[in-house]
Amino acid sequence: MRYRPSRFGRGLVRPDVVSVGLIVPDVVNPFFPEFVAGVIAAADERDWQVLVASTENDRSRELTLVRSLGQQVDALVGYISHPDAQLEPYVGTVPLVLVDRGLDSSNHAVVHIDTAAGIRAGMQHLIDRGHRRIGMIDCECVSAPMVRRRTFLEVVGEHALPVDEGWVVMGEQSPAGGAAAFEALYAARPDLTAVVAFNDLVAIGALRAARRLGVQVPGDCALVGYDGLSVVDLVDPPLTTLHLDKRRLGELAIHQVDQLLAGELPPPIVLTPSLNVRGTT
Repeated sequence: MRYRPSRFGRGLVRPDVVSVGLIVPDVVNPFFPEFVAGVIAAADERDWQVLVASTENDRSRELTLVRSLGQQVDALVGYISHPDAQLEPYVGTVPLVLVDRGLDSSNHAVVHIDTAAGIRAGMQHLIDRGHRRIGMIDCECVSAPMVRRRTFLEVVGEHALPVDEGWVVMGEQSPAGGAAAFEALYAARPDLTAVVAFNDLVAIGALRAARRLGVQVPGDCALVGYDGLSVVDLVDPPLTTLHLDKRRLGELAIHQVDQLLAGELPPPIVLTPSLNVRGTT
């Protein structure tokens, strides 16, 4: 009769089976599959089940997914940008771990990515290499809005660099978006000698645009990415990037779930990117 048992159905009659709902913004961006893999690996070690859903980069879908997924699982992990006050009616009593959120959430567990520390490390690396005219390609980000731009401008001020907000160009989170943003930035600031990109995909696009424009990287313009995606090994020259252990991020999220299910509200966990210096600086 081609009968196949359902894992989630078995969970209904096995109270020892824990199910975790995972909400991510995007399953196409190479950052998130590595994060999801870390969550699944850590859950498998505990014999837990994971149900994955995506907001498809649509912030308006967050609360609906929190409610619908929360009705099917024992705990939630998610990239959720809505503040606690808006979340509460949708979360109810379901334990929730917020990923890449600030440290001020008092009602839920948090795994925080210290983006500011990462940008500072990248900027300091460029400054130590003698760069003074540094530009930035920034992108919209619902989980940590404007953190990169704000940190960039803070470092610029601290080192009295001849740079202001006009050296920050917005782009889409894609190689094409990075290319278009680099072209706009270079056209406006042809004397720039370094660029910090929102993430590695954007940096790869910037690198392609630099080649089309005849700009040598790193000879004419250094380039720093963010995320540490495995794809950066395939570009030439290899991309200097702020590496974030995405699998570890997923493991830490499940650790927080463990604590919540034990009846404890754990302190926030902070994960800091590390500078991986390669050929573009």
